[in-house]
Amino acid sequence: MLTRTYALMSHTRRLFPGISLSWAPVLCAAVVALAAPQVAAQPAFPTKSIRFLVGAPPGGSNDLFARAVGQRLHETLGQPVVVDNRPGANQMIAADIMAKSPPDGHTIYITSTSFTTGAALQPKLPFDPVNDITGITMLGNGPLVFVVHPALPAKTMKELIALARARPGQLNFTSSGIGGINHLGTEVFMAAAKLKMVHIPHKGMGPALTDLISGQVQVLLVSLPSVSPQMKAGRLRALAVSTAKRTTFMPELPTVAESGVPGYDVSLWWGVFAPARTPKPVIDRLNAEIRKALATDAMKKHFADFGAEPSPMTPEAFSATVKSEIAKWSKVIRDANIKPE
Repeated sequence: MLTRTYALMSHTRRLFPGISLSWAPVLCAAVVALAAPQVAAQPAFPTKSIRFLVGAPPGGSNDLFARAVGQRLHETLGQPVVVDNRPGANQMIAADIMAKSPPDGHTIYITSTSFTTGAALQPKLPFDPVNDITGITMLGNGPLVFVVHPALPAKTMKELIALARARPGQLNFTSSGIGGINHLGTEVFMAAAKLKMVHIPHKGMGPALTDLISGQVQVLLVSLPSVSPQMKAGRLRALAVSTAKRTTFMPELPTVAESGVPGYDVSLWWGVFAPARTPKPVIDRLNAEIRKALATDAMKKHFADFGAEPSPMTPEAFSATVKSEIAKWSKVIRDANIKPE
């Protein structure tokens, strides 16, 4: 080793003949450092508790999925996962907090399809819904179902389409609010089926269901679990599911596409995000651990309770899906001239 050092010093003096002998070791060290392979140090993860932001109150699907996934992450990553409910502004308050958090993987955010519809409806958000966040993975997805009041003389989706075309503007459909997935999904249906119904929005699914069951409105696009008890009791009639394929939860129900509206495909999904510029190794680690969680029987049951199935994907594919959906819903909103409440 000593011989190599003297050799390097001698070589350094030949390169810099006028240099003092006392500076040769310094230059020698610099040459060695520059010649060595440069390996970027990766930050350790996680180094502290993980904050799991939820843009809805406790008890809903986003909250329950966050707690189930969070528990698994706690077990596999060895750090506490704290669920932080920040409801409001169509889940955008929580999204804004996440987008402006340090991009180190210790703040993540769960949301649903409502994120893309909300981003499309509110173009002046305090953050960029495409460039200020990055996808970790989709968690799961499932169909919505078109249901009608049993007094409506339409026992199939084809009959509903024929009835609505025969009575333009005379049938009412309801939703949980302007710009939500059940509102925009129905707008897509009406445009594709070339028919017109009147939108009666409510502030939440509870009031919307109350009006539907009482017969004040006739049609609703809704998640299966939300109306399963009413369907079983005969208070509502299911006509078709919104996804491209039939659901295993109600395989007897046809799709809207099968019922005369080719290409119709709307689904309800849930997914996890992190701030943009979060290091890729951290995103990949979270993606891998969440995938493991989704493969468990307990997680499959959680999703089945909401009429959905786990559907993980790569971070890149999920980010692309979100970007595509925001563009899709933005066009629907423009075409239907929908304004925020």
